[in-house]
Amino acid sequence: MGRSLNLEGKVAMVTGASSGLGMQFAKVLAQAGAKVVLASRRVERLKELRAEIESQGGAAHVVPLDVTDYDSIRAGVAHAETEAGAIDILINNSGVSTQQRLVDVTPQDYDYVLNTNTRGTFFVAQEVAKRMIRRAKGDPQRQHRIINVASVAGQRAISLLGVYCVSKAAVIHMTRAMALEWGRYNINVNALCPGYIDTEINHEHWQTDAGRKLIQMLPRQRVGEPSDLDGLILLLASDDSRFINGSIMTIDDGLAIG
Repeated sequence: MGRSLNLEGKVAMVTGASSGLGMQFAKVLAQAGAKVVLASRRVERLKELRAEIESQGGAAHVVPLDVTDYDSIRAGVAHAETEAGAIDILINNSGVSTQQRLVDVTPQDYDYVLNTNTRGTFFVAQEVAKRMIRRAKGDPQRQHRIINVASVAGQRAISLLGVYCVSKAAVIHMTRAMALEWGRYNINVNALCPGYIDTEINHEHWQTDAGRKLIQMLPRQRVGEPSDLDGLILLLASDDSRFINGSIMTIDDGLAIG
C-alpha cells in the first residue's frame, strides 16, 4: 500500500520565500496541501510566487517581513495568522552570506550576517512559538513544527565563509535549545543542514573556474538541486515526524563526512 505525506488543513509560514530554497519549500508544502504564508522583504516576488501556486490549485498568502527588524517580525506573524489562520509549521529559512577572509571582516559584515541568520532566526521562531504555546495549553494534542534552516557550514569550517559558519553553528545549537524547552508543548524543532545547492543566487558561480574546481572536490562531484530537499522538508513538517525533535538533519550528499 502506498502512503504519502498530506498537509491539508495545515498553515505553513516560510521566511525568505522570494527566492532559492524558500521558494522551493513554499511550492512543495503547497503541493502537499498546506496553506502557505510567503514572507520576505521582496513583496513583488512573493506575489509572483503566490500566482504560480494558485495557478496549480494551491493556497498562498503574502506577508511583508524583514527578519532583521523585531517590530516587522511581530507584525508579520500577526498578519500571517490574520490572513491564513494559526501557524502550524514554520520554515525559518531567511539567510545571507559574505565571502571573505576572517581578517577582512568588518563589524558591518558581521552584523549583516548574524542579524539575519542568527538573531532573525531566533526572534521569528520565538514569536511563532509564543502563539503555538498558547494554543497548546488549550489543545495539548495539537502538533506544531519549526524547521530552522541551518547549513553544513554550521557543522564544518569552510574557507572564506567563516562568519556564515559561525551564524549557522549558532542556529544548530539554538535548535536544540528550542526543542528542549518547547517540546513539552508538542512543538518539534529541528534543523535542516543543506550542502551545496544550485539556486538562482549561486547558479553562475558553478559555471566559473572556481565553481567547477569546487565541484570536483565534492564527494560525488555534483551540487544538489532545491528539489533534493523536498522529501525531508515534507517529513519534518508533517505529523509523521512527531518523534523527531532536536535533530540536526544533514542533507549534503556526504560533504560533512568527507
